[in-house]
Amino acid sequence: MVDGPVGSETSRTSSLAPYAAPYVTEMLGKGQALANQGYQAYTGPLTAGQSAGQQAAFQGVAGLAVPTQQMGAFQPQQFTAQAAQDYMNPYLQAALDPQIEEARRQAQISRLADAGRLTKAGAYGGSRQAIMESELNRNLAQNLAGITGQGYQDAYSQAMNQFNVEQGRLQTAQDAANRYGLEALAAQANLGAQERAIEQEGITADLAQFEEERDFPYKQVQYQQSLLQGLPIGAQQYSYQEPSALSEFISGAGGILDLFRGWGGDG
Repeated sequence: MVDGPVGSETSRTSSLAPYAAPYVTEMLGKGQALANQGYQAYTGPLTAGQSAGQQAAFQGVAGLAVPTQQMGAFQPQQFTAQAAQDYMNPYLQAALDPQIEEARRQAQISRLADAGRLTKAGAYGGSRQAIMESELNRNLAQNLAGITGQGYQDAYSQAMNQFNVEQGRLQTAQDAANRYGLEALAAQANLGAQERAIEQEGITADLAQFEEERDFPYKQVQYQQSLLQGLPIGAQQYSYQEPSALSEFISGAGGILDLFRGWGGDG
């Protein structure tokens, strides 16, 4: 069973509400004009770049002479006999001679005094004098040995102290060279990272500019599409009827009868 008259069809379409049509037409015209405008690129600088102070710092640190060959671990030296001889006072013997001479002079004074006493006692040249002379010579030898030994011991101690002082200075210099080298390398690495960050900032800005220009046409299409969202569009319904085969036949038959009548009239 067919609903409705034979050959009739119903269609449904959408259109703007009459009260909104002027506003929408004007709005779409303005939107299309804006969308058809070309891309207006920003022609100014994209990044701030390096300041004068930064450039001076970069150039100064880059020109630092890092003592890489002088850097390293400190190797202490041993205090050997040769080192002791090298650091001992070369005028040691000249410093000891006055003391030695004084000891000999004192020994000679004692010898003369003993000889005087022996002469008075009538024992000069005897066994007693020989014993006293032997004791005097032994004391002199001990005194001279003490002077020489103490002098060389003091000179050895002073040489060792001087050697240790020199070793400390060398270690301090080595530590200073290492510290300066490491600080210079750290400063170069730090400023190098800043230079790289500045360059990367420019690359990032250029990439963002490229992507913005590339996506601009798509954004324009989205912009035009957004103008159609939320418009007051209403649905309207209309129907029309197509002629059926029977009506076409009847119309054709009526034409045939008229034709027959015409023939009869002619007859």
